[in-house]
Amino acid sequence: MHKIVLVIFVAFFSPELFAIQSSGNYIFCCNESNDLFQTAIQNNLEVTRYDSPVEAIEKAPEGAGVFVLADDYPYRAIHVESSVFEKAKAKSLKLYIEFPEFVPELSVGETLRGDKERLVVSQKLNGTALEKGQMLELHDCHYKPIRNSNPAIVLAKVAGYDHAVFGITDVPVHPILFTHPERDILIATSKLSNFIKGRYAPKERWAEVWKFVFSWMNGSSCHVDLKWDEAVRPTLDAHSEVGKKQRLESFLKGVDWFYKSNLLVPFESAEQGSIGSAGIYECYLSEIEHDGNQSVSWRVRADCTSESAMAIAMRAFVNQDYNDLRVAENMQSFVYRESMLAGAERADSLNPNYGYIGWSTHPNNLDNYYGDDNARTVLGTIVCSSALGVNKWDRNVVQTILANFRTTSMATGFKPRRLRGATLEKLGCEFYSDQEYYHYAPHFQSWIWACYLWLYDKTGYVPLLKVAKTGIQNMMEQYPHNWEWANGLQQERARMLLPLAWLNRIEGTREQRQWLDTIISDLLTFQDESGAIREELGTVGKGMYSPPTSNAEFGIGEAPLIQQNGEPVADLLYTCNFALVGLNEAISLTGDDPRISDALNRLIDFLVRIQVTSTDHSELDGAWFRAFDFKRWQYWASSADHGWGVWTTETGWTQAWITSTIMLNELQTTIWDFTRQSKVKESFAEIKDKMLK
Repeated sequence: MHKIVLVIFVAFFSPELFAIQSSGNYIFCCNESNDLFQTAIQNNLEVTRYDSPVEAIEKAPEGAGVFVLADDYPYRAIHVESSVFEKAKAKSLKLYIEFPEFVPELSVGETLRGDKERLVVSQKLNGTALEKGQMLELHDCHYKPIRNSNPAIVLAKVAGYDHAVFGITDVPVHPILFTHPERDILIATSKLSNFIKGRYAPKERWAEVWKFVFSWMNGSSCHVDLKWDEAVRPTLDAHSEVGKKQRLESFLKGVDWFYKSNLLVPFESAEQGSIGSAGIYECYLSEIEHDGNQSVSWRVRADCTSESAMAIAMRAFVNQDYNDLRVAENMQSFVYRESMLAGAERADSLNPNYGYIGWSTHPNNLDNYYGDDNARTVLGTIVCSSALGVNKWDRNVVQTILANFRTTSMATGFKPRRLRGATLEKLGCEFYSDQEYYHYAPHFQSWIWACYLWLYDKTGYVPLLKVAKTGIQNMMEQYPHNWEWANGLQQERARMLLPLAWLNRIEGTREQRQWLDTIISDLLTFQDESGAIREELGTVGKGMYSPPTSNAEFGIGEAPLIQQNGEPVADLLYTCNFALVGLNEAISLTGDDPRISDALNRLIDFLVRIQVTSTDHSELDGAWFRAFDFKRWQYWASSADHGWGVWTTETGWTQAWITSTIMLNELQTTIWDFTRQSKVKESFAEIKDKMLK
C-alpha cells in the first residue's frame, strides 16, 4: 500500500494546477504511472493507491470511491472476482471500473477494436458542459461489448466536426460509459484513464468526462476540475509574443524534425554521409494508436523528397552546415539519379514520358504523373539548387517543366490532373496539347503554370508565357462559382496566389493585378485574429472531396476538415501552407499595403505558435499537423478523411514549405528573387529542340 497526500510541487506541471479541489480520499487500483492517478496527484487530490482490486476494496473505508483501472489495456482486461464485487457492495463502495473482463449480472463479450468510430455523448450529463450529440476522440479504441439501455457515452461511426450532425440512430452504437443497473458501479468498457498517453481529444471535453466521473464517485459532494498538460501540444499559446527569435527557433526546430521524425529512409550503405540517399517517407498518418504513436505512410514520393531537401538546404544556406548540405544533395540526387523516379522511359528522349517525374518509387506508381506534384518537385529543386549554389539538376528541371508543357492544351492552358505513362506512350504528347480541355481546379493546375512562368523568365521562350496566361485567364473568368475544389475553396484560392504573383512580376497589367487583389482579399476575408486562415467550402456540387452527407460516408475517402462553413479550423496540408508561400511571393508587389504585410506576419506568427512541442514523442516535436482548431487552440477537426486527417504530418507539402518560407521571409526575399541566378538557360535550347519538335 502506498498512500500519497499531496502538498508537493512537481516541476513539469503548470502552477495553476495546484488548487485544492477536494478533501475527500480517492482509492486507486492501478500502476503508479496511470494518467488519471498522476493527474489526480498533480491536482492536489488526496489519493491512496493499491496494486490489486482485492487490496483496494479490502482497505477502502465504508462508502468510499474506488477506481479500478486497466493497467494492461488493450492486451488484457481487468479481472475482478465475483466475491470482490460482493465485498464492495457490502461496504457500500462506489466503483469505477474500466475495460472489465467480468461484471456481475452483465454479459461481457470478447474484446473488439473500433474502426474510425468516435465517442458520442448520448445524453445530457448533469453537472457538466457535455451535451447530447457532442463527440470526443478515444484513439484506437479497444472495448468490451456490454449491453446497456441508457449509456452516458457510446462509440459510433458518425459524421460531423464536433457533434453527430446526422445523429446516431442509423449506426451501430456500443456503450462506453454507463452505470450498472443494479449496483453502484460506473463501467467504462474501454480505458478512459489513458487520456494523456493516448492523446484523447478535445481536452476540455475530457475534463468534463472526469468531472462527471468524480461527481458520480463522490455523490456530487465536491467539485473536481482536472487540469493537465497534453503529451503533444502547441509550442505557444494564442497570445504569446512572436518575434525574430521565435521565428528562427521555429525554423531550426522544423528542419530538425526531418532528422528526428525517423522518416528519412535508411540507406543500405553504412558510409558516412549517406543520410537522405534513399529519400524520405511521406508522412505520419493521422490515426493515433492506443500508446500515442502514429503509423507511417511508407511511400517514398518525389515531391516530398525534393521539398524536404529544399528545407534542409535552406538551413545549410543560413548556417553553412555541411551535414545539411550533404543530406539535401543526397535527397535531390535520389530523385533524379539514384531511383527510378526519373529513370527508364522517363530518361528516354524519344519516349513521350521523357522528363516526367514518377509519383512514388512503388512500381505501380512510377508512371503516375500529377502536374501539381511535378511542379512542387521542380520548385523544391530550384530553391534547393540556389541554396546549395549548384546547377547539377538544371537539365532535369527543364525536362520536367517541358514534359508537362507539351501535354498541356495550347488552346486552353489546362492539362489532365493525372497522366498514366502507358496511356501517354500510346496516345503521344500531341494528343493532349491539341485538344481543348478545361479543368477549373487551381489545386491541380496552378503551380505548373508558375513553373512555366519561372522558366519563361529565365529563357524568354514565349510559348511558356502564352500558355500560362491563357490558363490563368480561363481560370479567373470562372471564379469563384465554377471552380472545382478538392477539400475546400480556400485551398484553391491559396494555390492561385503563386502563379498570379509571378504573372504580375512579368507583366503586371491592370487586369492581372485585379485578379491577384481579388484572390488575396477573398482569402483574407476568412483570416482569424489569431492569424489562422479558416477553411471554407465552395459551391455545392463542385467539391471533389465534399464533407460526408451521411454517417455511412464518414471515413471512406479523402474529405475536408470541416462539416460545414463557419467551423474554426485551419488546414496546414492544403491551405495555410500554400497561402504562406503565395503571400510571401506577392508581398513585394503590394508596396506599402499594410493589410497584406500584416496578414502575412500574423499567419507566420500563428504557424510558429502552433508548431508541435512534445517530450514524449520526439518524432513529432517540431512538426505541424494538418488541422488546428484556433478557438480551442488544439489539434482538432473532423476526422472524416481516411488517412490524411487531423494529425497528419506531411514531410513535403506542409513541413517543407512552412519552414522554407519562414526563412525566406526572414531573409526578406522570395522564391522568385532567391532563384534569380539560375543557369537553366544554358541547357534550355538543346532540350527544347529535342522535346518540342
